[in-house]
Amino acid sequence: MKALAMRDLAAGTQPLEYEAQVRYPGAPVSLDAPGGRTVRRLMQACARNRLYRDWATSQELAGRLHQLMGPSLQLSQAHHNCVMTKNPAFSSATGWHQDIRYWSFEKPELVSAWLALGPEHEENGCLWLVPGSHKMDFNRGQYDEDLFFRADLAENRKILQTKIAAELDEGDVLFFHCRVLHAAGQNRTALTKFATVFTYHSADNHALPGTRSASVPEIALEA
Repeated sequence: MKALAMRDLAAGTQPLEYEAQVRYPGAPVSLDAPGGRTVRRLMQACARNRLYRDWATSQELAGRLHQLMGPSLQLSQAHHNCVMTKNPAFSSATGWHQDIRYWSFEKPELVSAWLALGPEHEENGCLWLVPGSHKMDFNRGQYDEDLFFRADLAENRKILQTKIAAELDEGDVLFFHCRVLHAAGQNRTALTKFATVFTYHSADNHALPGTRSASVPEIALEA
């Protein structure tokens, strides 16, 4: 998968998302600025190559997910379903957020599986998580206009003090709930960091009609 991602990144194989498009801290200001064509994500992984889909729907992975969410599961192709590519020179930092604030489902109960395609540590921009935050309730005032968790508020800073770095070795898989507060730093090394991430939900937790979450057909996982 890493070799495939490196090939697609070098060839600029669409669909792609660029750092300049996410507008996160440290990202180029436009596609025409220096580093503006730095790739942030290789999109639509399951449709991009069978290798990604086979892993994302494998019995080994499904077995873990069934323990968490029950016997009947679906993979969302509308969210994540990508290869994250964090490049050294123009990588941006991702602020604190909960994925569910950008998704639209009947229940806020989804789990993402993050596969490290190489080592992930603080220096190359690994994920940071706040343990237990998927059980916390926050009010709208604790987020900014882009729905990022505000680190400038005293009540939020107290919560973020419990953060941990999700440092991974190549081949490690991290499972995290859609309500978990998480963030990621910049890549300060000389090598691009690669990871794949897919999101799952129970078959009876439907995407809301007319939303982005319902815009792409889902993939059923075998029991």
